[in-house]
Amino acid sequence: IINEMPVGRKPVDTRLVAGENRDQAYNFIRSQIKQGRQVFVVCPLVEGQSDKKSVISEYEKLSGEVFKDLQVDYLHGKMKSEDKSKIMENFSTGKTNILVATSVIEVGVDIPNASVMIIEDAEKFGLAQLHQFRGRVGRSSHQSYCFLFTQSDNEKSLERLDFFSKNTDGFVVAEYDLESRGPGDVYGKSQSGLPSFKIATLQDKELIKLSRDLARKIDFTKNPSLKEKVKDWEDGVHLE
Repeated sequence: IINEMPVGRKPVDTRLVAGENRDQAYNFIRSQIKQGRQVFVVCPLVEGQSDKKSVISEYEKLSGEVFKDLQVDYLHGKMKSEDKSKIMENFSTGKTNILVATSVIEVGVDIPNASVMIIEDAEKFGLAQLHQFRGRVGRSSHQSYCFLFTQSDNEKSLERLDFFSKNTDGFVVAEYDLESRGPGDVYGKSQSGLPSFKIATLQDKELIKLSRDLARKIDFTKNPSLKEKVKDWEDGVHLE
């Protein structure tokens, strides 16, 4: 369990930004870039669907209107490997000020100079994924920031994002996500939703351990009907 930040790191200041404060956020970003920092902008789509933010449309807006005096580039998983490598090289060496990307930058990207993470349509991502995005900044001694933008007015979505903005501990975020969305089927296809437990929840670790230990002691030769039940269950489930 890794529950401490590396020495010298500061918690990422995470904020849910109201639509009317977008220009203020852009001004703040400009001030960060003037200090030599860099910025990630994450969108849920590559292109299309006018009601949702896409990498291409956001890149065009930022490079052509908002930050036309700065170096803005974009990255997504459909690009050729050599093109992606060149774009990341330009960003890592500081030639690019702002990188607009899909979730392709979720893991394995280390740019210590990046201090701002903007997440567009933040409600479209799970909290664990948002936490991964947030982890792309705050990787040096510079104070870093994560701005969550949403077009949603759904109360539950806003509640989730508000919780995320106030908690930087990945374990706390994952626990909340599990409680609010449910784990889905442990042995099935559903990736969210509450499981069909009669009494326990997945948080009842001691009860689960006791049940497991008791189950291991069952003599199936003396309980053939139980063995049949288990076989029926196994026939309906595919385990990797």
